Order: sequence, then structure tokens, then C-alpha cells
Amino acid sequence: MAFVVTEACVDVKDRSCIQVCPADCLFEGARMMYINPNLCINCGACEAACPTQAIRFDEELEGDDVRFADVNEQFFEGLDISRGGRRMGLIEHDADYVTELP
Repeated sequence: MAFVVTEACVDVKDRSCIQVCPADCLFEGARMMYINPNLCINCGACEAACPTQAIRFDEELEGDDVRFADVNEQFFEGLDISRGGRRMGLIEHDADYVTELP
């Protein structure tokens, strides 16, 4: 179980969430932020900080947002995440689904 960044973040990337995350599990992709589910400690700090309400607890996802649990996981496939999101900075990459969005 983890928090998930949903479509409301695409092309917004406010970054308030990354600043408050004590686990440093939020990463900035080309078009949106992503939460690494293996690093998330379920504290909810990111959810409260998000001005677009794009972050949801995975068990509370509804409708089209359900797919974003997999989208967040797919973003990290093949990436070396030996450093946290704040230290990695912008990663010029997105999950395929996000790349294909208009």
C-alpha cells in the first residue's frame, strides 16, 4: 500500500509534495511527479501538500485514476533510484501511459 500520483498532476508538477516527503519517495518525471511505492511510508504528508488533489491513497483510487497505481510503478522500471527524488532532480522520462496523453 502506498500513495499514488494521479492524472491531475500531468503537466502541472507543483512540487509541493516533494518538499514535504520525509521518505524522499517522490520523483519528478518529464510531465508529472511519481511516488515510488517501495519507498513510500504512507505518512500522507504529500497528499495534504498537493494543491491539485492529485495524490490519493492507493486503496481509495476510483475510476480512471485506478490505472495510476500501475503507472507510478512503471515509471521506476529500469531506473537506478539509489538516491531520493530530491537529489535526483528532473528525470526526462515518463511512464508510457503518461507520455501518450495529449
